[in-house]
Amino acid sequence: MATTTPTRGASTPPPSGGPRTAYKERSAWRSRLWRFDDKASPYAYIAPFFLIFGAFGLYPLIYTGWIALHRVEMTSLDQSEWVGLDNFATILQDSEFWTAVSNTFLIGVISTVPQLMVALGLAHLLNYKLRASTFWRTIILTPYATSVATAALVFALVFRADGGLLNWVLEPFGGGDIDWGNGHWTSKIAISIIVIWRWTGYNALIYLAAMQAVPSDLYEAASIDGASRWQQFRKVTIPSLRPTILFTIVISTIGSMQLFGEPLLLQGGTLGSIGGSEHQYETLSIYLYNYGWKLQHLGLSAAVAWAMLVLLLLIALINWIVSRFVRKSAA
Repeated sequence: MATTTPTRGASTPPPSGGPRTAYKERSAWRSRLWRFDDKASPYAYIAPFFLIFGAFGLYPLIYTGWIALHRVEMTSLDQSEWVGLDNFATILQDSEFWTAVSNTFLIGVISTVPQLMVALGLAHLLNYKLRASTFWRTIILTPYATSVATAALVFALVFRADGGLLNWVLEPFGGGDIDWGNGHWTSKIAISIIVIWRWTGYNALIYLAAMQAVPSDLYEAASIDGASRWQQFRKVTIPSLRPTILFTIVISTIGSMQLFGEPLLLQGGTLGSIGGSEHQYETLSIYLYNYGWKLQHLGLSAAVAWAMLVLLLLIALINWIVSRFVRKSAA
């Protein structure tokens, strides 16, 4: 039988499905997997935040909006009646609501302006090289770490009309009989002092971090030009801190809209839960609490919550307009 011998150099094509084909398939699969991982990984990393926000932020917001359009009582949560915008009309026609808005605004102004000014001054002092600087930074942050209930209860003793510490201090000057809790302005001042005491250190550390980010070349150039420390503070530090100052204004405004523990515990009991004998320090949070938990009208309390949201959005819009104007002026 005749046989043929293959010639030298001749190559036989590999059968289909051989090792080379399997390698190409694995490479293509790994390439697709890598592209998918490159595109999907960022979404996987941020997914926990959006899941938590959706469960504890977005869903309660939408559900509160739904309740605000219904008549819902605490005693019958499974029964609701569609009333449309009647709940909003009810609170807007209530003079107590506008009293709460006025009180919230006044307390916010009285507490925010001194708070941020003192925080700016403390940050300016801490920005210099001091001995035991870490100790001083920890000390000014201590009030922020104190709970609202503890701070409010301690200051309630300080502002007591009979035997209070502040009246005892003011007695030699003829001011030992001030009824801090029942006065229209004194009650607001008392609550503002509690807020200032708690939040000044927090804002001071924010300002300090912003000050340390200011290039030292600016201070050196100002010093060479003969600028004093006060002039450097006004001409270099303040302009550099404008975005941070606007941020703290927005945060402090939001905090003032949510004041609850301080007015509730200033006098405590029934007076604290209604914002004083004449509602002289009733804030929007106290007003909401009365409708929801004391009167058990959840629909009306939800309408108050959405009214607070609208007010916050208006304040944020005003701050945004002011910040744009400041940036254009600086440019």
